Amino acid sequence: MMDLPCVQWQDHVAQKWTGLAPELKEHFTSLLEIDDVFKCALTLTTQDDLDFLQSISAGQSVQKDTVQAAKCREKGNSSFKTRDYTAAALHYSQGICFAPQSSQQLSLCYANRSAALHHLQHYQECLDDIDKALKNGYPSHLSHKLEDRRTQCLKHLFGGQNGKEDHHNLASKNHKGPDGVKAPSVDCLTCGICPQATVGFSPEKGRHLVAAERIAAGEVILNDRPYSCVLIPGMEEEKGKRGMFGIEHRCCHRCLTDTLCPVPCEGCSYSRYCSTGCQRDAWEEHHRWECPLGADLMVMGVMSQLALRVTLKAGLKNIQMAREPIRDKHTKSEPGCLKRESSESHSCRTNQPDPSASYFGGSYLSVFHLLHHLNRHSPALRFLSAVTAATLYLRLSKAGPPPPSWALSGPSGTNGQSPDEEGGNAHWSTELWLLGGAVLRHILQLRCNAQAILMLQDTGATNSPVQSSREIRIATAIFPTLSLLNHSCCPNTSLAFSTGASVDPLELDVSADFGESVAEHRGSARGVTVTVRAAKGITAGQEILHCYGAHSSRMVTKERQRLLQQQYYFLCQCEACTLTQEETEEGTEGGQQPGVGGSQRQSGLLCGKCKASVKKSSVDKGTGFICSQLSCGHRLSSSEVSHRLREIRVDLEKAVDLMERERPDDALSLLKRAQCQSGLILAETHPVQGELADAMARAYATMGDWKNAASYLERSTVAICSQYGEDSIELGQQLFKLAQLHFNGGARGPALSVIPKVRRLLCLHCGPRCNELQELQAMEECLR
Repeated sequence: MMDLPCVQWQDHVAQKWTGLAPELKEHFTSLLEIDDVFKCALTLTTQDDLDFLQSISAGQSVQKDTVQAAKCREKGNSSFKTRDYTAAALHYSQGICFAPQSSQQLSLCYANRSAALHHLQHYQECLDDIDKALKNGYPSHLSHKLEDRRTQCLKHLFGGQNGKEDHHNLASKNHKGPDGVKAPSVDCLTCGICPQATVGFSPEKGRHLVAAERIAAGEVILNDRPYSCVLIPGMEEEKGKRGMFGIEHRCCHRCLTDTLCPVPCEGCSYSRYCSTGCQRDAWEEHHRWECPLGADLMVMGVMSQLALRVTLKAGLKNIQMAREPIRDKHTKSEPGCLKRESSESHSCRTNQPDPSASYFGGSYLSVFHLLHHLNRHSPALRFLSAVTAATLYLRLSKAGPPPPSWALSGPSGTNGQSPDEEGGNAHWSTELWLLGGAVLRHILQLRCNAQAILMLQDTGATNSPVQSSREIRIATAIFPTLSLLNHSCCPNTSLAFSTGASVDPLELDVSADFGESVAEHRGSARGVTVTVRAAKGITAGQEILHCYGAHSSRMVTKERQRLLQQQYYFLCQCEACTLTQEETEEGTEGGQQPGVGGSQRQSGLLCGKCKASVKKSSVDKGTGFICSQLSCGHRLSSSEVSHRLREIRVDLEKAVDLMERERPDDALSLLKRAQCQSGLILAETHPVQGELADAMARAYATMGDWKNAASYLERSTVAICSQYGEDSIELGQQLFKLAQLHFNGGARGPALSVIPKVRRLLCLHCGPRCNELQELQAMEECLR
């Protein structure tokens, strides 16, 4: 997923490690201080390493390219002719990012995008593109087309008034700020922890969050913004008729807001933003230094880029301040620590011995003192991280003078100076190895502290009457406050992410009671927010926990514990993991997952002879199954179960592909065959049965058969509820689709019956102002 550097760089550093003299390897492995590790790697990093990096990054060029801009414009024209205006706008936007400043291709791409935006009824954005096309030298003999389009936009916006004054005042009429972003109802989202929770500390757990008083299910526990985040390239966003676009083509590279008409970086073809405000903030904070290294950062991976971005944002002064109280002490509390936050900094900057008082909010101190687990990483991984940090440091030092913020940084880490202003002409001194040391520290920290930013991606057909979506990872971030939370495989919290386009006004009011200052967050990624809610009632004194990815509803105990030990260096002993192995592992063969909270569940498999449930056999080392009915005693081998499941899944995948190619009849025939096979060995609660029923519901809905679609979707909710629980967001999302089907089919009673269940679950996990709840409200009003 682009987290680690590309394979070529990993292999290059691995060969370098293999070629080191034994005594040098031993010396490197013995180092326990981050600074010493970085200095050692810096002495071992040569011009050959820089040359190799340049050779492998050549294929990731992010330079402006007139030829590529023209190709993108032609693709946009093809989409425009087929009336796929969204795809056309995306292609034209790609052309705008490739086109050099003031080039004819830039003006042509802006003009063509304005036409697509006009058809999409984005009139203000269309007007903006018309102005940009003319500003960048659009051919004068064609300018009358743009003026005609401008007139049409103004008529739509003002009902016939088309004066220049109206055009200039349009932004204020749309309640937009100076950067072209809709202004929120409150100046700044207050982030922090609710009064019902407090920061605790213990040597075993490090810093953690505890309920000071009872927290009801659905209540907001904390809001947090990332100190920095990096968008993940290559994640597929749009496909089919629109071609293929990654998340990086549709989202602002600073605040992750979805946009059809991004503002390009003037120096590279990769970075783009939702507004000139985000463009400017990113440039001043980090991109002016990242821009010349764009191709190198692409091959170095997301974690390396995020580590560098955190360091550049902090600046030398903040790094020096963070280092003063603690000289990177080798912690002794790591072995039993479930925490991602370091217990090293318990007295930092507070002059108080009480470690629970050392919560630094959203400041760089919170990030700096997260646990880096230096002595837990393998020597080879330590060497890869250190050489990567050293190489980035050397590349940065050759790209130009150090950032001005390194001389005069304030608490936010940026001061807006240009390289020509005070401090901008400084040279890289030997003292600035602190940069590389900080980058290495953050690379190691991020292995345990990086947080994936997840969003729901619409996977349904265009204009589909029923929502179909999946959760995808769009960015990696580091959240200072969220990092306080320890892990549980059955957490008592639920996370919801929002970007600049979807910040909830109600959440602004809810979080106003939080005690944290907003000043710490002025330099945070604009608009990106995580909200943590209680997924169930949390009693006073109970620890507040969230899941690091290994959830009991998706993964069996042994696999969860292995992954957590491998990445986070602790053996999980949460509620789900402390149940007996027999309870937790029962029924995991054949794809069945443990129940929510690790509760005992049946396998979801049926006896082929009497249709009773089967359980794991105590003979043959537990690799087979036996009927639960003693009078039957029929046995089933694991290999037979796996073979049948593979056959069912092959048919399921083929059917989904047929639906994507708009062949629902053929898909339905295949699904019916798969369902006949699954009925022989799978109970209704098995996840595969749920997937089959969901696919059949989708096929029937595509053909307009709402009654059958709803019937099959109801069957899928049985499996969803069994796997994830009756209070899960997964069940809420499935019931939301069921409400849509009942509504579209005119089934008034069933629709009104399911809507309250959906509302409860969506309020619990997503808050009372999510888009789905607004749609439910509209449905309910229509039905009543």
